[in-house]
Amino acid sequence: MTASFMDLVDVTIVNIAMPSIRQDLGAGFSTLQWITEGYALAFAAGLITGGRLGDIYGRRRIFLLGMAGFTVASMLCGVAGDPHVLVASRVLQGATASLMVPQVLAIIHATFPAHERGKVFGMFGAIVGLGAVSGPIIGALLTQWNLFGLEWRPIFLVNLPVGIAGLILGSRYISESRAPHALKLDLVGMALATGGLLMLLYPLTQGRELHWPLWGFLCMAGSAVVFAAFVLYERHKARKDGSPLVELSLFRVKSFAAGIGVQVAFGVACGIFFMIWTLWMQIGLGWSPLRAGLTGVPFSIGVSVAAGLSVQKLVPRFGRKVLQAGAVAMTAGVLLYVAESAHYGTHITSWQMIPPLVVMGVGMGLIVAPLTEAVLAEVPREHSGSASGLINTTQQVGNALGLGLVSVVFFDALDEGAMARGRVGEAFGHAFRNGMWWVAGVLVLVLVLMFALPRTVAGGGAGGAEGADGASRAEVAAAVPAQGVADDAVREPAVTS
Repeated sequence: MTASFMDLVDVTIVNIAMPSIRQDLGAGFSTLQWITEGYALAFAAGLITGGRLGDIYGRRRIFLLGMAGFTVASMLCGVAGDPHVLVASRVLQGATASLMVPQVLAIIHATFPAHERGKVFGMFGAIVGLGAVSGPIIGALLTQWNLFGLEWRPIFLVNLPVGIAGLILGSRYISESRAPHALKLDLVGMALATGGLLMLLYPLTQGRELHWPLWGFLCMAGSAVVFAAFVLYERHKARKDGSPLVELSLFRVKSFAAGIGVQVAFGVACGIFFMIWTLWMQIGLGWSPLRAGLTGVPFSIGVSVAAGLSVQKLVPRFGRKVLQAGAVAMTAGVLLYVAESAHYGTHITSWQMIPPLVVMGVGMGLIVAPLTEAVLAEVPREHSGSASGLINTTQQVGNALGLGLVSVVFFDALDEGAMARGRVGEAFGHAFRNGMWWVAGVLVLVLVLMFALPRTVAGGGAGGAEGADGASRAEVAAAVPAQGVADDAVREPAVTS
């Protein structure tokens, strides 16, 4: 529980401190993107492998290794005096989180008998919700208070006592467990997937500051070749030992393939929105971190309330229409936000932002809670572990891709002339509206893809640990990375949540 809380707080705490980091370290806008994008990419790349390492070498061992690494990486983030060192430390954080996080549900599954797991998964969901809601507020307070003159650094250093306590408690109370028939590692597949993503995201993120050089376009085109090689290798790996990084046969299930598309597109929309929203409020409007953090509270409440209602009341009765209604609501909230931003300009207040934020939050809540179960509904149970791990990974990939696109949809839209004349608020407002139109377009794509999901979706969470993951999302009050699920954690049909 401590590990899950620490991970989610760390993810949601960073965005609110971005302007302070930029001012203190003199970081460029692309560097700000990499502070979050690097974490998401490293986390996504290592999720499935991290779960398998726990299955093979022991979940307790890998969990403690990941927590120790995460704590050290947090310290390195907190003492970084250079923006590039901070980015490297964030990548290390993401990589170590991919070792730590997948073990959480697997350890719960291995530790508790079936009749007790429902209560534990309920506690897990509550902790996840608390971490998601409190992250931005904690980040705003720590940045605003400027403890010991450290400015933004306490948002990372706060992990040190928490991580040390988690290591002591974990080494004392967690029992070791392994999977009886663990899948083998696929390090080549992981390297190909990560390389392809880097070839796509690096020029996309850096292109604007480098004036879009030719090598950047060639690199992005070359990523398609690497992804093709990845597919071919995964087919070879499946024939060789049956343990590829990605089970490609899953994509023959139409609803699963469409669901993965929904996950990626939804991650893109969230990655764009949360980055440009923070920059607009703090740099464009000149708001303090605390005011920006508190402005997001109505959004968080909307997510939590709608997520709970969708799983318990709405989805069992209306099926996928609930998810589609969520996409429509989110799109409507985005368009309302665009209209308000254009109407009020730099004079917009936190109170005036409440209506679009509540509408967007309700829409997100209707989507995040039942989405995992909808994507997994028609997947054969023997592949549920691989499918669940892939769902979590692709959402992180979408988030990283969205953060990379911020260069195109937001920073490219900044009016340099207005910036030079000191009209920063006007320039950032225009760029914010441009980015929000992109978010609306991506959400329309999400809505279209949802028509391929099953008409009926089981309520109350899925069977197995993926149900616990879905239940946790019902409580998430911000677009936070989903918890990684180790393959073996979702293979047993006896688990219920």
